[in-house]
Amino acid sequence: MAYEIDDTCISCGVCDPECPVSCISPGDSIYVIDPDKCISCGVCAQVCPVGAPKAGD
Repeated sequence: MAYEIDDTCISCGVCDPECPVSCISPGDSIYVIDPDKCISCGVCAQVCPVGAPKAGD
């Protein structure tokens, strides 16, 4: 399942350059993950200081 970024995101941008498939981008208030591009590698969750990226349902 694709990862999703929840509302605990502080928009620091740490996850964006770490994504190997470039599926993370700034949204209106938090960063968002394109579920069609996400390969569920979990790198975003590993680097996030607040644990906002979570594996989707």
